[in-house]
Amino acid sequence: MNTYKSIPFNLTFSAFIGYLANVVLLLLITFSINLNAQVYQVYVAAESDDVVQRVSFDANTNQGWVDATISVGKLPTETDGPHGLTISPDKKYWFVTIAHGNPYGYLAKYSTETHELKGTVDLGLFPASMEISEFTGLLYAVNFNLHGEMAPSSMMVVDPETMDLIAEIPTGIMPHGTRMNSNGTKAYHVSMMSDELLEVDTYSLDVSRTLSLKESINSDAAVGQNHEQHSSMTTQDLEAELKAMDGSGGRMGWMKEMNTSKPANKEGHNSVSHRAPTVKPTWADPHPNGQWVYVAGNGSDEIIEIDVEKWGVIRRIPTGESPYNLEVSPNGKFLVSSLKGTGATSIIDLERGLELAQIPNSRSVSHGVAISPDSKYAFISVEGIGGEPGSVDVISIETQELVTFVETGKQAGGISFFTTLE
Repeated sequence: MNTYKSIPFNLTFSAFIGYLANVVLLLLITFSINLNAQVYQVYVAAESDDVVQRVSFDANTNQGWVDATISVGKLPTETDGPHGLTISPDKKYWFVTIAHGNPYGYLAKYSTETHELKGTVDLGLFPASMEISEFTGLLYAVNFNLHGEMAPSSMMVVDPETMDLIAEIPTGIMPHGTRMNSNGTKAYHVSMMSDELLEVDTYSLDVSRTLSLKESINSDAAVGQNHEQHSSMTTQDLEAELKAMDGSGGRMGWMKEMNTSKPANKEGHNSVSHRAPTVKPTWADPHPNGQWVYVAGNGSDEIIEIDVEKWGVIRRIPTGESPYNLEVSPNGKFLVSSLKGTGATSIIDLERGLELAQIPNSRSVSHGVAISPDSKYAFISVEGIGGEPGSVDVISIETQELVTFVETGKQAGGISFFTTLE
């Protein structure tokens, strides 16, 4: 059907000008509609179903759907547990950490075009979050060591092109939530069981700085008194801590079974005793300007702001219960955090240091966060409980409301933004 009628020849000059103005207006409206036609895509790992799925969301219709499901893992009779996800800077490949193996976990590389497996490399015990540095071109993954004893773990460095292991960097106890600064020169991650933030130099491949995230203690006497009040954490204490974090109801069961047949740690890593953690940090993300790093205090119900130059805590922002993962919006204005303890998503105004909203999620166990490059939408992976499916919740950062959600495989966890289609 022809949208525009032919121009009548009996128009006066003024009427002709008006006619042209209407045509231009229609063209502008049509162009605007086409310009705003955006489909966002994320990848999400369903940890208890051994699949990774690509989820699409149409911002015009507020509709979402799963457009690809890829089976991952090697063990036919056990849950392999795909956990962390990241996308290569050129968008040609996606990478997933597989929590379980024989006996260690591994990293797998897939094509974003064909979803064909392109290679694997062995990592450590329960490899978790990771990211690729645009400065070195290397991939940095932390071994969370969820089902091992409380011993120092490591960050592993992989060449994502060849899938060769380059280096293993000693780090803290149960490291998690690693993210790069904007130029890829520094990688930040937390040590959950020793309440620390660690900075890794991506070029020299070592830990350059470590920062305690606990509240400051002003005197030696207070230090001694505090030490008296905190006994060393035992394996039973660790199990209790992990059960408290395990909102999905399913993870700890098969973790316990895995423990019976797997060594606690690699050679050379000795178990250590230490004071019970209070902050229990689970994620770190630098601000786009590189000046600050933000940490999720899962045990202290707060977001912690660290000044990178001063290397100290400058602000603590109270949140809802148990912030787990977080991400700073690309425009630097907002911080979005999953609140695993309340099944909600928190949006924080970073300039004011104020929590603007807690948006209930579609299910009760919130997990990962990925924000669109235009800072308009937050995509939240939500695990579900027991046999429930997981989901990806789409939240408008501007209106602070749940727009829609898409059901996924069970225990949706790792999530990474892929692309925007126009």
